[in-house]
Amino acid sequence: MNKEKRLILLTGASGYIGGRLLSDLENRGERIRCLVRHPVYIRSRVEPGTEIVSADLLDPESLKIALEGVHTAYYLVHSLGGGEDYEEKDRQAALNFGEAAVRANISQIIYLGGLGQGDNLSAHLASRQEVGRILRESGVPTIEFQASIIIGSGSLSYEMVRGLVERLPVMITPRWVRSGAQPISIEDVLEYLLQALERPEPETMVYQIGGADSSSYEGIMKEYARQRGLHRLIIPIPFLTPHLSSHWLSLITPLYYKVGSQLIDGVRNDSTVQDPRALEVFSVRPKGLVETMTRAMANEDHRFAETHWSDALPDIIPGHHWWGLPFGTRRVDSYHRILSYTPEEVFAPIRCIGGENGWYGYNWMWKVRGAMDRLIGGVGLRRGRRDPCDIRIGDAIDFWRVERYVPDILLLLFAEMKLPGRAWLYFEVEPNEKGTEIRMTAVFDPIGLWGRAYWYMIYPFHYLVFNGMFKGLVKAIERNKREVET
Repeated sequence: MNKEKRLILLTGASGYIGGRLLSDLENRGERIRCLVRHPVYIRSRVEPGTEIVSADLLDPESLKIALEGVHTAYYLVHSLGGGEDYEEKDRQAALNFGEAAVRANISQIIYLGGLGQGDNLSAHLASRQEVGRILRESGVPTIEFQASIIIGSGSLSYEMVRGLVERLPVMITPRWVRSGAQPISIEDVLEYLLQALERPEPETMVYQIGGADSSSYEGIMKEYARQRGLHRLIIPIPFLTPHLSSHWLSLITPLYYKVGSQLIDGVRNDSTVQDPRALEVFSVRPKGLVETMTRAMANEDHRFAETHWSDALPDIIPGHHWWGLPFGTRRVDSYHRILSYTPEEVFAPIRCIGGENGWYGYNWMWKVRGAMDRLIGGVGLRRGRRDPCDIRIGDAIDFWRVERYVPDILLLLFAEMKLPGRAWLYFEVEPNEKGTEIRMTAVFDPIGLWGRAYWYMIYPFHYLVFNGMFKGLVKAIERNKREVET
C-alpha cells in the first residue's frame, strides 16, 4: 500500500511511549488516528492532520469505527496500576482488539511488551506476554517487541531510580536489585517501533530488545549516582521480598507506588536478551548504559527548560508557596505580575540586571553571597558585566552565565557559584489581554540530601532576597515608564 495513503492507528497515545511515538510519526508525515477514551486529554497535543477517535478497548462496539480503514495498528495500552483486576482487563482488551482487527482487515499489529525469563514470571510480566500471545493468535500478523527496562526522562523506571538515589545515601535493598537486565533507552525503543512499519511484508514475530550493556537495577542506580556526583552505598538483603519492598518503595517514592509495586514484582525476573534476531533484522544499534543515562538526564533538562511556568506551576493554591514547589528533583520558586506596559518597557530593566546596576533589591546580601563564594573558591561577583545593558548568550553576569536570551521575551541565567546542585534564574515577559505578564522564577536542582538540606536552610534568605528583588524590578519598570512620560 502507498505510504502516503496508509492509515496508522495509535493506541496509548496519551501514555509515555505512545506520546513520544505520536510526535515521531507526525514528524514523518504519516496519517495517524489516535484511539483514546478521553479525547479532551490529547486534543491539544496532536497536529491538525491527526485524527482522534473516542473508543474503549473493553467496549467491542466502539472499536468498529476506530479501526475502519487502518493499515497498521500500534498496541501500546495496558492497565498497570488500574486495580487488582488489571490482568483480566488487559486480557479482555487484547481479545476485543484482536477480533476487531480481524474484522477490519488490518495488515499489521505492532505491540510493545515486556522481556522476562523464568518459569515463575511475575503477574505483571506474565500479563504483558499473555497480551502479546493473544494478539499473535488473533489471525492478524503481529510484531511483538519484548523490552527490558526502559530508561528515559519521565519513564517509570528512571523516575523510581532517581527518587531512590536522590533521597537515600544508604540503601537496604531487596534481592531484585541484582536481577539481570539490559536497560534500553527510550530513543532506541522508539526507533524499533518506527522501523517495524517498514518491514517488507506483514509478519508475526517476537523480537527481544535491550541495551548494549548487561546490568541490573543496582547497576542503573550506581550509574545514576555516578553521573549526579553522589556516593551511595547499596546493601541487598535476601529476606526483603518484592511484596515487602513495594511497601518500602511507598515510603520513599510514594508518587510511583501505585504502579511501581507491580513493576517491582516483575524486576525479580531476569530481562536479558536471549534471542538476538532484532539486531539482525533492524538497523538499531542500542546505546550502552552510560550514554542512555546521560541522554535521559540531558532530555530531562530540555523538557524542564521548555516547560512554560504558567502551565507548570499550579494556580489552584493562591499566594506564595512556602519552600517552593517540587518539579522532578528540582525546587521551583516563582513570582509574577501583570503590568499595563508593553513587553519592551517591561523587559528593559531586566536587560540591565547585575554588575554595577545591581539586582534591584538587597544588594548588600548579594555582595555577602559573592564574598562567601570567593572564600570557598568560587567566582564571586568580581566578573561584573561586559556591558551595562547589552546581553549576549554566554556572557557572564556576576556569578551567573547567560544560557538563553531572546530580546524582550526571555533571559535565562545559570549559576556558576559554588553550590550543592545546579541553579537557574528565569525572567520571562509575555503579552496578554490585560497588558504584559512578567515572571521571575528561581530553580534549584539539589544533589543528594545535602543539596536538599541546603535549599531548606537558605530558603528564608532566598525568599527575602528574591521577593525583594522582584518587587524592586517592578518598581524599576514603573520608574522608567514615569521618566519616559515626563
